[in-house]
Amino acid sequence: MNVSAIVEKANAMSEKITGLRHRFHANPELPWEEKETSLFIEEYLRTLGLENIRRGFGGTESGVMADLRGAKPGRCVALRGDIDALPLNEENDLPYKSTKPGVMHACGHDAHTAVLLAAAEILSSMKDELCGTVRFLFQPAEEAGYNSGAPKMIEEGALDGVDAIGGLHVWALLPAGRLGCRQGPIMASADIWDIKIQGKGGHGAMPHNAIDPTITAATVISSLQTVVSREMDPQETVVLSVGKLEAGTAVNIIPDTARVAGNVRTTSRDVRARMEGIIRRVADGICAAMRCTAELTYTPIYPVTVNDPGATEVMRSAAVDVLGEENVVEVPVAMGSEDFSYFGEKVPAAYVFLGIADEEKGTNNQHHNPKFNVNDEVLPRGAALLAAFAMRMNGESCPHK
Repeated sequence: MNVSAIVEKANAMSEKITGLRHRFHANPELPWEEKETSLFIEEYLRTLGLENIRRGFGGTESGVMADLRGAKPGRCVALRGDIDALPLNEENDLPYKSTKPGVMHACGHDAHTAVLLAAAEILSSMKDELCGTVRFLFQPAEEAGYNSGAPKMIEEGALDGVDAIGGLHVWALLPAGRLGCRQGPIMASADIWDIKIQGKGGHGAMPHNAIDPTITAATVISSLQTVVSREMDPQETVVLSVGKLEAGTAVNIIPDTARVAGNVRTTSRDVRARMEGIIRRVADGICAAMRCTAELTYTPIYPVTVNDPGATEVMRSAAVDVLGEENVVEVPVAMGSEDFSYFGEKVPAAYVFLGIADEEKGTNNQHHNPKFNVNDEVLPRGAALLAAFAMRMNGESCPHK
């Protein structure tokens, strides 16, 4: 595989990729509302001659899937880019600033979409050299939490026949042009828990005639904090946070109920599977001891994003050829979460971080920040990386290479 040819094609598309990114940035759409974005993507892919193009997932008009068949037999490798924006007012003063009040591409999905379209164009121009099939997944609703787009796409056939998948995320925690990768867990899981504690209300001056859920809630909170320090292997990474505490209406009233809610993040699939049972045990036990009852609602959001060793090594080798050995680094597990994780539960996956941080260009603001912006100079490298990964993954199985 001639990676230099891929890089040359990507560099030649630099202005085009930037223009695509700016178009998406100026016209952001919220999760499951990406109709116009999806229409544009569909038409763009049709001009490239891709096959099996489908638009619309989850009962909406959002999301696009398409196949590029190579001239030679081989694997089917998927490339994924997310397309949705966030409910945020943009504070950047840019020619391509969001035209929609309260909606902004503040996480780089505009870049992911542009990069994946460019990778499709590069690979379609090299179809005669391509083994197998490359499937392009333009995924809606990554930011939608428990209603996110990846599970819906999987349910509706996006991974049927797929042997592996790759993706990237532009990353404000890395210098522009640097690529972060690692085998195994690369992003944490994210789940939400909510405990309703039922007591018995009464007068604040006569607590013996009531059953106080507020003291119980405080005890549950403090006891949950010991889960991480006393029950988990110190080498495991677990975050159990309380983000919400509600109780009472007046200072002299003991309320009937209290509510405690928070989130759990882990970097191990096994640990994640244990957390609901642990929280339920602690809540039930503390509440029983203090004459209350507990009602736990546990909502799984995103699994741990886990990189397959083999697929990740292919991605890393492609990155070295595209970016140079000095620009490819191993990164620690990020405690943020991604619904790319669902794809990695089904097929071998490789997910990497493409650095965009450059203070002079103003691209070092964190994700989900109203001043977040992407360094356009890195976009061709992202497109070349995804194209090289697909070619290399498929090339390994090609009988005619």
